[in-house]
Amino acid sequence: MIDDRRFRLFACGTLLPGEPDAAWLDGATHLASVRTAAKYALLDLGTRAALLEGTTLDVVPVVGELYEVTAPILARCDVNHEHPTLFSRQEVELEDGSRAFAYFLRSEQARGRRRIRGGDWKKRFEVARPEAGPLVRWARARTR
Repeated sequence: MIDDRRFRLFACGTLLPGEPDAAWLDGATHLASVRTAAKYALLDLGTRAALLEGTTLDVVPVVGELYEVTAPILARCDVNHEHPTLFSRQEVELEDGSRAFAYFLRSEQARGRRRIRGGDWKKRFEVARPEAGPLVRWARARTR
């Protein structure tokens, strides 16, 4: 018996192309680059990323990729994410109102974890450079 069910999976961390766990999605169909609704925080766990739901801190649209996966691929990803012990696979609302599966941490697991403020795993190491204020612009102009 062949299981031909298909599922939508939102990848926002190490499952992304070029990341260490991308091979877990071999055989999946890439559907689109998408963002979640602004209801979630993206957490940096060091070697992995996870979503956190139901927080008012740092909720942003999280950047990721949407895939169509078969049941065996979803099962492989569940094993990789230690679902349901470490991560919990549940539905995430995307910016367009549709839904897909994603991997979440529970709020008690998220304590002390760094939030990725921009919601983009690939840009997690970028440092925001604020625009120079009027005094800085004046000083720079005087030294030229």
